[in-house]
Amino acid sequence: MVLQGRPLRLAQVFLIVVPAFILFGYNQAGVGPLATLQSWVHVFPEIDTVNTTGAVKAHNSTSKGAVVASFQLGALIGALSCSFLGDWMGRRKTVFLGAIISIIGQVLQTASYNLIQFTIGRVVLGVGIGMFSAAVPVWQSECTSAKHRGQHVIVDGICICLGYTLCNWIDFGLSKVDGSLQWRIPLAISFFFELVLIFSVFLLPESPRWLVRVNRIEEATTSLSAYKGIPEDDDEIRMEIAGIESSLEVSADHSGSLKEMFSKNDKDRLLYRFGLCMALQFFQQMCGGNLISVYASTIFEENLNMDSDLARILSSCAMTWKFLCSFVAFVAIDRLGRRAIFMISGVGMSVCMIVLAITNSFGKNYAASIVSALFIFLFNSFYPFGFLGGNFLYCTEVAPVRLRVAMASISTANHWLWNFVVVMITPVALDTIGYQYYIMYAVISACIPIVVYFFYPETMNRNLEAINNVFRDAPTTWHIVSMAKHLPQGEAAEVDAFTRAAEKAEVDQRENV
Repeated sequence: MVLQGRPLRLAQVFLIVVPAFILFGYNQAGVGPLATLQSWVHVFPEIDTVNTTGAVKAHNSTSKGAVVASFQLGALIGALSCSFLGDWMGRRKTVFLGAIISIIGQVLQTASYNLIQFTIGRVVLGVGIGMFSAAVPVWQSECTSAKHRGQHVIVDGICICLGYTLCNWIDFGLSKVDGSLQWRIPLAISFFFELVLIFSVFLLPESPRWLVRVNRIEEATTSLSAYKGIPEDDDEIRMEIAGIESSLEVSADHSGSLKEMFSKNDKDRLLYRFGLCMALQFFQQMCGGNLISVYASTIFEENLNMDSDLARILSSCAMTWKFLCSFVAFVAIDRLGRRAIFMISGVGMSVCMIVLAITNSFGKNYAASIVSALFIFLFNSFYPFGFLGGNFLYCTEVAPVRLRVAMASISTANHWLWNFVVVMITPVALDTIGYQYYIMYAVISACIPIVVYFFYPETMNRNLEAINNVFRDAPTTWHIVSMAKHLPQGEAAEVDAFTRAAEKAEVDQRENV
């Protein structure tokens, strides 16, 4: 392989992570800013909420929510498909297939002249993006050392934010173009990132942990050596491969199916881990992040009574601010730890939603609108700090290697399910219950620090196999959080995992003799 060590890991980030998650953010936010254009509602009058009032507007709001959310429904299907495709095809082929599917959806969507074709395109596109969202974080976490795993996966969230930002500014910049090119060009821009994925995915080595899982040990050794940038015969490579094999051997008697979670002999506490992943992805959506990201321009224009151009500018600025704030998480994720960033983010988002509920209750009030706009920006400071990448990372860290893809994909599907719910109901909720809608998000966000404090063990700088041992060795679930605090960190975590693997191999050898 031409690249080794850090250059190879950076190539993985720039050739796979960046385009995959820019597509994630770009397409998730893509239709929201476009849906208020006159050229848009002329082609799709069934979801016109700009030139309609009363019962017609209410009906169109529901239809608009369903069309926009069809992308999330497709992404849910795509993420779920990775529960079997990820381990059958491998990480690279899964990403390649996702890129092909997303191109097909993008063609259908961009060339649409009726709502049915557009909706089908959204669903197909969502399937491809959903596959990225489940497969790419797993591939990353399995190729990165414990010391740098947090920063590498948090790049996912930064790129999602960059996708949101690009979408809003491109939509605003092309809003002065005549005709349907106003929205067709922004949708077509996604093709560039999909082509980057297709032509680069096989230039990078496969996940060494997946290769060990399918008993391709020599390839796994070569892959791990390339990602670490050290010779294949180095003791560190040999011991880490042994550690991965040991982790798989411990679970060799298990079926590798999620049905194990409901077994009476669940020594690995799979159901507990699965619950952590599902709850975290629920919080990621139901804290209100997608409400702001997708419908910021609608909130500014229709709820805060700003003119169209000002609403688009403010929405674009809010997404740019969110993108800049996501770099704070990049610095904090491997310094403060996963638990701290989740709890700080939850408290901040809850406070912001409380203020938004209060200010929106005043109706058409200029001062209240200014405060609302300010707290939308403040919300976009707290949200990316904990829940724009950290959630995907944590789910790959707490899952055992034999079920890592299955747990990550199903919990990511749960993310898309609640994403669908939020995008679907938001246009109707904003038109009906108004300020009370924000109260729900305030309450859910307030639950985050409480749940994380009691139930989520720290995974920062811990070896993936060592984390697996904590869940297995803790006397009760209440001891998991406290035991994780005392795990070795950084290089010590890697050495500890290698030592345990060597001790087990020695014991096995004696037993065989």
